[in-house]
Amino acid sequence: MATVIGLTGGIASGKSTVSNMLKKRGFTIVDADLAARAVVEPGEKAYEQVVVSFGRDILHSDGSIDRAKLGSIIFHDENERKKLNQIVHPAVRIRMEEWKKEAIVAGKQTIIYDIPLLFESKLTHLVKKTILVFVNEETQLQRLMKRNNLTESEAMARIQSQLSLKEKINLADYVIDNNGSLTQTEFQIDDLIINWKLKP
Repeated sequence: MATVIGLTGGIASGKSTVSNMLKKRGFTIVDADLAARAVVEPGEKAYEQVVVSFGRDILHSDGSIDRAKLGSIIFHDENERKKLNQIVHPAVRIRMEEWKKEAIVAGKQTIIYDIPLLFESKLTHLVKKTILVFVNEETQLQRLMKRNNLTESEAMARIQSQLSLKEKINLADYVIDNNGSLTQTEFQIDDLIINWKLKP
């Protein structure tokens, strides 16, 4: 039976970097963000539900969802955000389950669930163990400002909308400290693979 491991972090903590390093080592990554994009493609059931709930004004001329327009609606209204999550989250879980089954059929022994809000969304029951990618707040802030071209207060608001990385440390089974060089991060990943006896 395949082992499912949860990989999480905070915004701009370097989770994607770690995810890519694991992929390079042959591990299957089931990415929640990719699933969230896939389920709202035209023709998908969740897409139809989103259009019915939010109207055709949120669509591009080609019929695809304008993520920026939809974002501006849900970003400022808790009820609208909940409405969207009730449509998208169940569809995402079903899609991730499908991808997991495909990996198991292909003979994969370890499957990594890459879920940004693993702890916030209380999804730890889906995985056997959890890995947290950690950086200190100052590094996180600088990286986010640089990456998304944000002011300090804009970046801080995004960081504070998530559970802090310090709080997540207590919830994780393994912490990868991503404050250092890429080589140091690679070393920690190899250490984890040996410790947990993980096989792709």
